[in-house]
Amino acid sequence: MTLSTTLNKLLLDNLTTTVILLNSKLHIKYINPAAEIMLSTSFQRCVNLPITDIVSEKTESLTLQQVLEKGQACTKHDACLVTSNNQEVMADYIITPITSENKTLFLIEIIVLDILRVSREEVILSQQEGNKLLIRGLAHEIKNPLGGIRGAAQLLERALTDNSFKEYTNILIEEADRLCNLVDRMLGSNKLPNYQMTNIHEILERVYQLITAESQGNIHLIKDYDPSIPEIIVDAEQIIQAVLNITRNALEALQNSAIEDPKIILKTRVLRQFTIGTIRHRLVINIDITDNGPGIPPHIKDTLFFPMVSGRPEGTGLGLAITQNIITQHKGAIECHSQSGNTKFSIFLPLE
Repeated sequence: MTLSTTLNKLLLDNLTTTVILLNSKLHIKYINPAAEIMLSTSFQRCVNLPITDIVSEKTESLTLQQVLEKGQACTKHDACLVTSNNQEVMADYIITPITSENKTLFLIEIIVLDILRVSREEVILSQQEGNKLLIRGLAHEIKNPLGGIRGAAQLLERALTDNSFKEYTNILIEEADRLCNLVDRMLGSNKLPNYQMTNIHEILERVYQLITAESQGNIHLIKDYDPSIPEIIVDAEQIIQAVLNITRNALEALQNSAIEDPKIILKTRVLRQFTIGTIRHRLVINIDITDNGPGIPPHIKDTLFFPMVSGRPEGTGLGLAITQNIITQHKGAIECHSQSGNTKFSIFLPLE
């Protein structure tokens, strides 16, 4: 091996971009370490295999396989690639035909959209902190006069001799209590998380049972678990609440739509070398809650996790805000991809 060849291999091996080299038959001749991580395989296991055995594209438009067969250079953005272990990866990719020793080869560069997701997470976390400060300030300004109104209503109730007027004082007291409870829910729980070793599937089974009872058999619930996932240190009650908030939203969206075969899928997988915020984790649990409902209204997609934002007239808009707060407390992340017929919420929790 010459110095030039050694240097080239050293450069490829240290790239964070996935690099795959195919021969004219579209069989794999080389993948770099970044590709091994993304594809969850090794060079020894996939060398000389057809590219379609390792990665394909989930789309109805021009696919990765079709582009390669045309033999033309191509750049594609926001492609959904599916690896051999059924892991979906959003990425941009570039295909470049090259000629070496009178042979046609194909160089594929795949840029996983991890950097964009990390930037989006940082913006969301910053917004979340701003929301907390705003809510704390509002809570103080709201609860103080509410306490005065409630106390005055109680004194008035005691002073009234005509019981027919007590109905109105009861309304004042009940509405003051309702508003106080609403503010408390916006602030979140004051209890410290009770972290314990927990099987993530016990949590999902609890959610499955609750949603099965609430749906009364009208929704098809599907479990797609990875039984090899080890136990994780979390507050089980809080994670149940977080997953339940999302799944109940999916249930209500399906119940209010005219979908012929309404279904919700609970899926778990382990992801390797995954970045949450600015920290890259060796192993992460990925929980996906997917439904085939009408999708999230476009006008609230960017503010979905904000308090008081809801796509339903009767909704409080607190469920997803509380869910995000719980996941953030667990050093995790949550994101949503939605279109008509496919809405997926993804929760990521570090396994370390």
